[in-house]
Parts: sequence; structure tokens; C-alpha cells
Amino acid sequence: MSTVVSESADIRLGVATLNGDLTVPAGARGVVLFAHGSGSSRLSPRNRAVAMGLHTAGFGTLLLDLLTEEEEREDAVTAGHRFDIALLARRLVIAIDWLRQRPDTADLPVGLFGASTGAAAALVAASQRPGQVAAVVSRGGRPDLADDALPLVAAPVLLVVGGSDEVVLDLNREAAERLSASHRIHVVPGATHLFPEPGALEHVTETAANWFRDHLTEGVDDERSS
Repeated sequence: MSTVVSESADIRLGVATLNGDLTVPAGARGVVLFAHGSGSSRLSPRNRAVAMGLHTAGFGTLLLDLLTEEEEREDAVTAGHRFDIALLARRLVIAIDWLRQRPDTADLPVGLFGASTGAAAALVAASQRPGQVAAVVSRGGRPDLADDALPLVAAPVLLVVGGSDEVVLDLNREAAERLSASHRIHVVPGATHLFPEPGALEHVTETAANWFRDHLTEGVDDERSS
């Protein structure tokens, strides 16, 4: 796809604002909302690399700061917000509803891509918007932190984990046992938690694109138009 429309996305939270970057390729087949991990932001080079790969595959993306600027300053000192999965999930739900209200994304199926703790928030948000979230991908995620929301997720879930990220791999296996939706664990051989190894992040991007290509149009019901 040659034509790509990118713009700043400012999502209001009462008197505060969440800052984001929305990219919608011409003829996009869906839009993927990113949930970054602990202490990260929409400027994460890893998530931006994955987003660029998804654009090439024909998907739009919304990279979003899930904390306000004031909350980010507080979190830098206390680390009190980054593990507040309920708060992060509420912000994702607000963003999902925002996408449903825009003319250029209202008819596009929504996928969620979560990294680290953002994966837990993505799964909780998916459980709260079962008719609007069509697929979820976790990259080196902590799905175990989604806890009681796991059996409520209706969308197909892909859990991508580095083969050398042994503790997180075990946590993903335990969380997968609680998922009732279609799901798969994909292990990237030799990769560690942040996938810095040569070719590892490209592997993640290709795997995520294939998952969204296969599943993003499934599981979306009439709630999308409500």
C-alpha cells in the first residue's frame, strides 16, 4: 500500500489527554492498538518497528501513551501506575471506543498488540469489549497479570515469547491454560525478553502480521456498529 495517512491522536480524559500516533494505510484491512510495557511509551522503538511492519502488511496502527504526562512524571518516581493493569485496560477501552467513533476507522476490525505488562492490559480490555476486539497479540507479555479476565477473552490470542526468556515463557504457559478462546504460544528460538537478537524482532513482526491477517476479521459482531 503506497498511501499512508499519519496524524497525532489526542484522546481526551476529562481535563487530561492521552497522546498517540495514528497511521491508517489506504485500504487498511484493520487497525491495531498498541499497549506498551512497563516504563515505556508510544515512542518505543520496538513497538514502532512492529508497527511499520504491520503498515507494510496493510494494517493501520494506533500507538498510544496510556498515562497522561502528569501520571508519567509520577510513575517515573514511584512506578505506581505502570503495574496498574485495571487503569491501563480502562485507557485501552477508551481508545477502542475512540476508534469506533472515527469515520476512517469505525468500520475497521480492531486488534490489540501488547508488550510486557501492556499485554495484560490488552487482554483485560479485550474481555471488556468482546464484540469489538477481534484478535490479540502479546510480545514478551505478562498475560498472567490479566488474572480473572483470561477466561473471558473471546478474541483469538497469540502469545509470542523468547525461547531464552524462561520465566516469562513459564508464566505464558500458565496463563494460556486459563484462556478459553482460541490461542497459541509462539516461541522465538534463542530470543530474550526484549528480542534484541538479530532477526528476532522481525520474526515477531511477521508472526504478528500473519496472526492479524488470519484472525482480525473474526469474532466481530454487531456491537461494532452500536
